[in-house]
Amino acid sequence: MIQPVRELRNFAAAALVEPVPRDHSEPDAAFRRRRVVTAVTLLVGSLVLGGTLRIPPGDDLFYLGGLALAAVWIAGGLAAGQLHVGWAHTRGEGFARPVVQPLALAALAVAVFTAGAVVVGQVDWLAGPINNVLDHARYGSLALVWAITVINGIGEELFFRGALFAAVGRRHPITVTTVVYALATLATGNLMLAFAALVLGVLTGAQRRVTGGVLAPIITHVIWSTAMLLLLPLVLDLVR
Repeated sequence: MIQPVRELRNFAAAALVEPVPRDHSEPDAAFRRRRVVTAVTLLVGSLVLGGTLRIPPGDDLFYLGGLALAAVWIAGGLAAGQLHVGWAHTRGEGFARPVVQPLALAALAVAVFTAGAVVVGQVDWLAGPINNVLDHARYGSLALVWAITVINGIGEELFFRGALFAAVGRRHPITVTTVVYALATLATGNLMLAFAALVLGVLTGAQRRVTGGVLAPIITHVIWSTAMLLLLPLVLDLVR
């Protein structure tokens, strides 16, 4: 019993606590420019996000809005300054690109959110906001909604855990980026989405701090959002 506990503790430390060594310092002028670009992108992205999720399910404008939103996050994330892929601890003394750890964390997040949906689905005022978002897949093209979900997941990580995380600096970047991410999501008027953004923001923010890059957050976000899109409608229908 001790060995599994030790393995779990070591995994958590490597994936979420102990940063890999790196030096991502940049000149003051580049740092100031990054902050200006991220501020403008955040304002525009929040407005586009709020407008997109207010489009009625089944309306083809939702697809255009989703693609526009992804374009804002991706363009802003890349334009703000250099982004890094990141490295992860291995069992030895070396480092590798972060793939296995974010996959495992994504699976854990999916399990937690799915279990939570069983409870939430039995409370109408909590399930309602979730169903409002899922209705875009129920009454539209699931394939297109999934593609937009994936592209936006990548874009959000490039911006929030990439450009914005670097623009915050060394003082509480996980807290600041998570709160900003949740507030931007709150522009949709959907409290359940904002709550999900808080939880996901902490998880991906910790990965960003440890790995020094955006690959791990992207993998976790894409796997989580894909699973939520496919699993939540089934879970909510079962408990309804």
